[in-house]
Amino acid sequence: MTRTPLVASLAASALVSLLAACSSAPMTSMTQKYDQSTLPAAVRVPAGHSVATELVGVGDLTYECREKIDAPGQFAWTLIGPVAVLNDRSGKRAGKYAGPPAVWTHNDASSARGTQLAIAPGGAGNIPLQLVKVDEIKGNGAMSGITFIQRVATKGGVAPALPCTQAENYKEATVTYQADYIFYRAM
Repeated sequence: MTRTPLVASLAASALVSLLAACSSAPMTSMTQKYDQSTLPAAVRVPAGHSVATELVGVGDLTYECREKIDAPGQFAWTLIGPVAVLNDRSGKRAGKYAGPPAVWTHNDASSARGTQLAIAPGGAGNIPLQLVKVDEIKGNGAMSGITFIQRVATKGGVAPALPCTQAENYKEATVTYQADYIFYRAM
């Protein structure tokens, strides 16, 4: 019976030592970088680039009822542009996204402007996945060196299911959306 208190005392001492060692070790992120291998080839970032950051865009897409350029007398909802807040994975606001032109602005005032290279279906009721080539960087900060941006995991944002006829010509409608934006830098 005298061994049980000794074993318990040794176990408690080992646990205290282990906890102390863990608390002094540097913290490493348990978050894995985004894996684009499941995406359609059209929206994959070329080899030689790595994930710099991942942000979640939550906001609105504005559409306008317009006459089709190639089909006079026919009307359709046309995307005018986005306005979204960019949050990090913990939900903390990190910046904003607006367009046109498409510009992602970080809270540190650095920004990236880009041109769409490709899209792929995002699933029923969701805007397409997208690959953007960055054309211009402004400021020094989180957006410095960004080369590509992917829009993935889209939710909502499709054109409204409202009438769009000559009677509604130039009428605007706003729909909500959410998407993950994955930012890449050259390695």
